[in-house]
Amino acid sequence: MIASRSSAVRFLALAAMLAVSPAALAGPTVVMDVESGRVIAQADASKRWYPASTTKLMTAYLALKDVEAQKAALDTPVVMTRRAASEAPSKMGYEPGSVMRLDNALRMIMVKSANDVSVAIAQALAGGSVEDFVARMNAEARRLGMRDTRFINPNGLPGEGQYSTAKDLAILGAAIRREFPAFVDYFSTEAISTGTETMRNGNDLLGQYAGADGMKTGYICASGFNVVASATRGGRTLIAVVLGSEGPIARARTAAELFEKGFSAELPADAPLITELPTSEGPPADISQEICSQEGRTARANEREAEGERENVFGSPYMTRLERPRVTVPVMLGGAAGAPGVEPGIEQIAAYGIPTPTWRPLREGEAATVRAPSSREATLGEGEPRDAEGAN
Repeated sequence: MIASRSSAVRFLALAAMLAVSPAALAGPTVVMDVESGRVIAQADASKRWYPASTTKLMTAYLALKDVEAQKAALDTPVVMTRRAASEAPSKMGYEPGSVMRLDNALRMIMVKSANDVSVAIAQALAGGSVEDFVARMNAEARRLGMRDTRFINPNGLPGEGQYSTAKDLAILGAAIRREFPAFVDYFSTEAISTGTETMRNGNDLLGQYAGADGMKTGYICASGFNVVASATRGGRTLIAVVLGSEGPIARARTAAELFEKGFSAELPADAPLITELPTSEGPPADISQEICSQEGRTARANEREAEGERENVFGSPYMTRLERPRVTVPVMLGGAAGAPGVEPGIEQIAAYGIPTPTWRPLREGEAATVRAPSSREATLGEGEPRDAEGAN
């Protein structure tokens, strides 16, 4: 009885703290049917927003297109360059010269959201040029009808000129699901293990919302907590996009609500196509003050603490607590095919980045410096050993 009263008092205290926290953010959302391309529900889906790490969906999409076109393979080597290794976290932290297979690299960017690996993939698929890969990202966005999207890098780290919308990210997610059904598990991987460390996917819908099977989360202060999520029930797949949520718990809760609405509602015959939603203009919204202020951080801490007292996961009647170990896929360095400068199967390129001296002929106007032989050298016959001083 005393324990019960204590628990009740604690719950009321937490509820009071949550009540005085800032009002829940209401960022853009959309839920759509993948097969028909029609919108089931949306709110501000055309409003420009920072995509954060949901950007990596385009990086993965281009990689899979290259595999399909046989311009690359799942065992194509991805080398951790010095530029890639210098990217800000989240990252795998591999040393420059480390070599991994493309398929392992893709799981690393989907689960760990590794910014360093994203850049390494871009360079591996674009002849070493991140800029050329980003140009491909933007060209592909235009082709897909993502008219309110501009990428400036392959990982979603913030920078001027990078933006997207819930509408456009739903278009991208649907394209991946339609074109690459054989690779669904890349986007639904619950965790990866390097052998020494296990990293779980930040998509809390996986294993906790019935039918959830992808795709990618994202977070920077300016964007808040984003997710492009997918779920399949009865052969029907939906994409839900939530942007600008105040925390990972609220993000998953909102996505679950969108999915439930989508699966339970009858799709109207006159529902608009996702590509028919209007476009927008201007810079993306910046909610850094709400997200990364002390008040915002405190609100998230309070929500996490309240989780222990809730009957339902994340306060959602549509989610159930994961009671089993997460399905974990091993990832590792090595095992890739050979390529110019990369031996088959190696984990690390020896002396990576150190140039190999090469002979070059004398340019016009250059004179060779010839030293006259010493009297002792002049007496040595051909093939006779010289001492260290006279070695050449």
